[in-house]
This record gives sequence, structure tokens and C-alpha cells, in this order.
Amino acid sequence: MNAPTSVTIRVDGRSLRVAEGTTVAAALLNDGWLEFRRSVSGESRTPLCGMGICHECRVIINDVEHQRACLVTVSEGLRVTTSAATP
Repeated sequence: MNAPTSVTIRVDGRSLRVAEGTTVAAALLNDGWLEFRRSVSGESRTPLCGMGICHECRVIINDVEHQRACLVTVSEGLRVTTSAATP
């Protein structure tokens, strides 16, 4: 059996190796990210449903805001920005 191919993504400026075919949300959760964004009242938010309905996993992907991390599959060079990196 072949080992899974991995890709490198950048999360808040840090390189992260991830198995190809993984969603951005799974990649971040597997690496220990506990805050994807903040609510309007400043509370930390993280994925809840994992299938795109709750919108709690929104991050900036390749400079496009409000992308649902649970619906985007990683690819080489993908850039992710969480609220931890934004004021």
C-alpha cells in the first residue's frame, strides 16, 4: 500500500504538512487549532457541524474571507488565516 501524499499549507504564516484530501478544518483541528474565528462578541469559535451548515469554521483562504474550512480540501501552497492572526 502506498503512503498518502502530503501537501504543505500555510496557516497564519506557519508551514503545516497535511495528507492530501484532508479538509482545511480537519488539518487545523489535527494540529491543535482551537480558534478558527471570533464571534461578533469576541468569543472563540471552532467547527461544530463539520458539514458546512453552522458556518463556525470560517477562515480566510487564499485572501478570500468567510470560507468554510470544513468544505475546502487542502492543496499545495494553500494559505489559511484564522482570527488568531487578525486583530
